[in-house]
Amino acid sequence: MLDDDPLPPPGHRAGAESFEITQRDPRKRATIGDMNSQHVTPGSKVVLIGAGAVGIAYAYAILNQGLTEHLAIIDLNEDLAWAQVEDLNHSIPFSGQHAKVTLGTYEDCKDAALVVNCAGVAQRDGETRLDLVARNVKIFESINKDVMASGFNGIYLVATNPVDVLTYVTWKQTGLPSNQVLGSGTVLDSARWRHNLAQHFDIAPSDIESYIIGEHGDTELPVISTANVSGVPLPYLLGEEEKSNPEIHKQIDEMFVRTRDAAYDIIKRKGNTSFGIGSALARITRALFRNENVALPVSALLEGQYGLDDLYIGTPAVLNRNGVRNVIELQLDEDENSKFQHSAKVLREVIDSTEI
Repeated sequence: MLDDDPLPPPGHRAGAESFEITQRDPRKRATIGDMNSQHVTPGSKVVLIGAGAVGIAYAYAILNQGLTEHLAIIDLNEDLAWAQVEDLNHSIPFSGQHAKVTLGTYEDCKDAALVVNCAGVAQRDGETRLDLVARNVKIFESINKDVMASGFNGIYLVATNPVDVLTYVTWKQTGLPSNQVLGSGTVLDSARWRHNLAQHFDIAPSDIESYIIGEHGDTELPVISTANVSGVPLPYLLGEEEKSNPEIHKQIDEMFVRTRDAAYDIIKRKGNTSFGIGSALARITRALFRNENVALPVSALLEGQYGLDDLYIGTPAVLNRNGVRNVIELQLDEDENSKFQHSAKVLREVIDSTEI
């Protein structure tokens, strides 16, 4: 689902007017642990927690892309984990990569460069991501205690839903610096959005620059004001098309609804989503391990950006070998900002009502 090209900041053609790279207050850096980021565990060892559909799609992707030399898999169902480990190892000779996959324990986290948490109860048909909070917070409490007991000091990537809330929970439960804790955010949502726009304009998704931001869920929103197609501003293209197709703005709204609700439609028919999110997690892993300093719309901690604090939410952030380098504050129009603030309010209410 995600192409090999990074997601550049929308509107980069227009320079600083379209987005702003926000530097944190230096007084805050010490409190979030950025000063310790140089001590992040090196290497490419990955510990995957959760051997279900999402976790194994991710495992298969990073092995075939040569992103890890050692993948350790942990799951409560040890028979399942053993079978997945064996199956993945049998695929490696065809990958052209040198790697090993092992049945893991939490001791493996001690020297892991990256922990990827895909564990938790799955989303049911008709259930929102936010409905999963109470059930998954308890699961995470046990997992995170074991991860940190090992002496883990790598980067922690959360994929379990509701991902924004559980990334915040992980940050609080682990005590890791915020640059070392991030979630999959709206990376997949943005890929789905680019895919749908690309189909409409008959162009490659890599030529679409546009983000979905906010909660990875029902209150997310598309950033159209700074989007472009092959360097041409999307608002201009829509204005031109409106001359011959008065329904275009309605069609774009419907396209976004299909994007937002894609997971519900897939889960209803096959029980889960896996390949898209597996590829999204692999894309994040590549940005981290290869020190790309590229912006991806992950769940990252806001520290004053968009006028918000102490909240993990989907927003572009620059990723490198130390995790989240900095959050990019997009220059949203009035309607987009209003929707983003609403999304943040919904997440804040859930977090405030959650026992961490």
